[in-house]
Amino acid sequence: MNPTLNLIIALAGIAAGAFLARAFWKAGNFKCTNNKETIDGAFAWAKNVSHGLVVTIGLLEIAGAAGVLLAPIVALVPGFAWAQPFGVAAAVGLALTMVVAAIMHAVRGELKYTAKMNFSLMAIAIAAAILNALVVLPISF
Repeated sequence: MNPTLNLIIALAGIAAGAFLARAFWKAGNFKCTNNKETIDGAFAWAKNVSHGLVVTIGLLEIAGAAGVLLAPIVALVPGFAWAQPFGVAAAVGLALTMVVAAIMHAVRGELKYTAKMNFSLMAIAIAAAILNALVVLPISF
């Protein structure tokens, strides 16, 4: 592959990961740091599930945010190409999170309010997974 194109793809994957990391870190941090009453007021669905499940979802969002950003960056370091699949897996995991979120919102009749955000984040996560998978390591100049 053309080295310049390979670098552009790597940087695009990192940029998509940075956007996803910010969005999912904020959502996960909110779920992990607030009490049940605050979360129930923010998310109608949270009233029907345990607080532990909401915190678990938040922790998974934070882990996905870290993986989708850090793994592609670490993979660029010589000798750390093994990190590349973790970035791809994190992006796929976040895309699947949005699939489940869309299904849950559709069942609750809320998808008309959340569809733009659900499908936008899903599309960006899929793009990040594809871009990170296309990078040929090690990158040479």
